[in-house]
Formats: sequence, C-alpha cells, structure tokens
Amino acid sequence: MAEGVEDRLGQEDPEVAAYLAHLRVERRASIHTLRAYEAELRRLAEFLDGHPWEDVSADDLRRFLADRAGQVERRSVARTVAVMRGFFGFAKRRGRRADNPAAGLGSPRFSRSLPRWVAESDLERLFRSLPAPSDEWGARDAALLEVLYGCGLRASEAVALDWADLSLDDGRAHVRRGKGGKDRFVPLGGAAVDALRTLAALAAADGPRKGPVFRNRSRKRLDVRSVGRILARALRACGLSEVNPHALRHSCATHLLDSGADLRSIQELLGHASLATTQRYTHVSLARLRAAYSKFHPRA
Repeated sequence: MAEGVEDRLGQEDPEVAAYLAHLRVERRASIHTLRAYEAELRRLAEFLDGHPWEDVSADDLRRFLADRAGQVERRSVARTVAVMRGFFGFAKRRGRRADNPAAGLGSPRFSRSLPRWVAESDLERLFRSLPAPSDEWGARDAALLEVLYGCGLRASEAVALDWADLSLDDGRAHVRRGKGGKDRFVPLGGAAVDALRTLAALAAADGPRKGPVFRNRSRKRLDVRSVGRILARALRACGLSEVNPHALRHSCATHLLDSGADLRSIQELLGHASLATTQRYTHVSLARLRAAYSKFHPRA
C-alpha cells in the first residue's frame, strides 16, 4: 500500500514526480520526506502561478523565499532552500535546465536546539503508572512505549514493525527501512520483551502472530499520529508534561550516554548516518553537568 501512495506523489507535475521518484529509488527517502518535499514544491508552483520550471530564475526563488520567510520560522525556510537546490539540481542533471537557479541561494542560520529528553525518574513514574493490561489495546500501549524508549526507535520505525521482525527469545528487533532506507538490528530489553509477550498473548484471539505488531482497533497498522496520542494520554494520566514520541528516543540516547555507553554504540542503536548527529547528546550531558556544577560546587 505504501508503494502505491509513493507512486501517486507529484503525479500532477511530471517534473516533480520524476524528482520524487529519484528520491525514493536512489536516495531511499521515506514517505514522510517525500510528502514534505512535494508540499514544498507545490507551494513554490502556486507562488509562480504556472511559470514553467525551465524559465524560473534566481530572482523568482528569492521572491518566494521572502514571502515564505514572513510566514514560517527560519528552520522551515532552510528546508525550503534545500528542497529547491535539490529539485533544480536534479533538473539540470537531466538536461531540463542549463543551470541551477537555487545554487546561489543563502540558507538562514539558526541555533541548533538540544534534543528534548525526559528524566529517568519521570520515565520510571510513567511506566509504573501504566495499568496492568486487560486487553490488546492496553498491552499495545505499554509495549509501544517500552519499545520507543527501550530501543530508541523513531515512531515511524516502531509502527512499521511486523511480528516477523521480532525475535523475542533472542531479544532482538529488525528495523527495516529506517531513515535513509537503512536496515538495522536493535536489542530488545527485558521490559520490552515482557510487554511484547503480553501483547502477543492478548492479541492471539485473532490467530497466530503475523502482520503489524501495533494495530489500531480496525486491526490495521497504527499510524504515527496515534503514537503521539497514546504517549500524551499516558503522560497526562501520571501528571507529567506532554512530549512528543521523539523525546523518548532522545531520552534513550541521553540515559545510555550518562551511564557510560560509548557514542559509536549509541550511533548504531539509533541508526544515525553520522557520528556528528549522535554527538548532540554529549551537549545534553554537558549542559546537565554545568547546571549541577553551578548549583553544588562551592567555588562556582
């Protein structure tokens, strides 16, 4: 079904469709990335009001960026610049243009925020507060939260898991087509394995374990938005501030680093292509250390 959705992206514009197909096949971009890129290019096309792609100038793009900058934050404008550079660069390589009008566009600078994470004590409180599962849905919610935090998965990676991807006896999960289309294996902790076994037992009324691990009440694969709602509901129930599911992934990495895990191992667990991405968590730990030093050291 996902392939069908991907194939329909950009179908109203052959140039956009060709670029998205390139991203999907050559770059192995996720469906979320493809949709975001399509939306950016659709906004640009609407702004240009039918102006042919081969006639678009750098001044046209600058006017679009100026209009966009008045509506969104710098981070969004930076993404717009990146999309235009990629799209027109692809058109140039295909011989559809003689130049790339976006090549000289400047990208706005912005401070890179530190990952948002949840304290270990708060996560212990969250998991302790979860009621003992009495049906598939309670078991699903508990197992989902354990997998998000225990494995450091993105929400999209968690909902993409099938029972065939799990080896509960070995404590291992096969994450297929993560960010960048890469596969990886991640360990399943004891708490996650126990929660998944409970889910498997309560979901057994539908037959043997197969298909999606995390399903909605229509017995279809859970979507990413539902993951956010499940987490928000669990946090409210125990009186904690709401965070998005990605904060559990950040918390997994931060707590591993604080406990002495090396960056390379965390990089492999999270599926980061670059160690520089993983190194953001050293800044989180350093910020905590600096705060503790300022508060408790007599010479601070």
